[in-house]
Amino acid sequence: MTGYFSNLGGHPGQDMLHTGRAVFTDAYAVIPRGVMRDIVTSNLPHWTGTRAWIIARPLTGFAETFAQYVMEVGPGGGSDRPEPDPGAEGVIFVADGALDLRLDGLPHLMTAGGYAYLPPGADWTVLNPGESPARFHWVRKRYAAVEGIDTPEAFFVNEADIAPVAMAGTEGRWATTRFVDPTDLRHDMHVNIVSFEPGGLIPFEETHVMEHGLYVLEGKAVYKLNRDWVEVEAGDFMWLRAFCPQACYAGGPGRFRYLLYKDVNRHPALTLGAL
Repeated sequence: MTGYFSNLGGHPGQDMLHTGRAVFTDAYAVIPRGVMRDIVTSNLPHWTGTRAWIIARPLTGFAETFAQYVMEVGPGGGSDRPEPDPGAEGVIFVADGALDLRLDGLPHLMTAGGYAYLPPGADWTVLNPGESPARFHWVRKRYAAVEGIDTPEAFFVNEADIAPVAMAGTEGRWATTRFVDPTDLRHDMHVNIVSFEPGGLIPFEETHVMEHGLYVLEGKAVYKLNRDWVEVEAGDFMWLRAFCPQACYAGGPGRFRYLLYKDVNRHPALTLGAL
């Protein structure tokens, strides 16, 4: 069974040194797990027994397309009005515990590794039916509709049921678990899982139009972000604006894996601030 990091929260003692790896630049941000403490959580309207670490939101002049949350729902907690924006689509990825996610009243029990895509306007609710907290990632984006292309339908799947696709020439050292067919133009965002075996690497500086959110699920690595090499580990989050150069070297001893958001399959807006 894959272990997904989910142990956030707590508060450091007064005897701790003020030393961390958090950084925010005009090209990227790193939010390490050590700063995702109780004091920075948010309470959300129409959610009960829940707290959220909001680790990305649209910012003019930075990454503009998405919001990303780490959610912790206590036993019996949840929401019957989870999504406030009828134009927003969402992805849910469960890291720990169980969720009863109901779509149009039909139940879907999601456990660790469970993935749901929820199109704009979806009628869904969520409840933690267990006796321990449920922790999951929630990515939200305003859907960019295109005339003549249908809106994608909702679906539920578990990572364990999808075979990773190895990058060409890597002998499986670098692979991607794809939850959506990249050629399906109905989708304007992908949320995938990228995996590196120890010593695996991105051997060039990717520089592209897609914005990224990268939440490290497992392991550690050294990541090249713009001009800087940054050490990251399970529980850290990286936030990259468009065209930020990026590369990676997985340092081991185990696999390095992260949940990756990117915007895809649409023309760039020609008006600043428009999605």
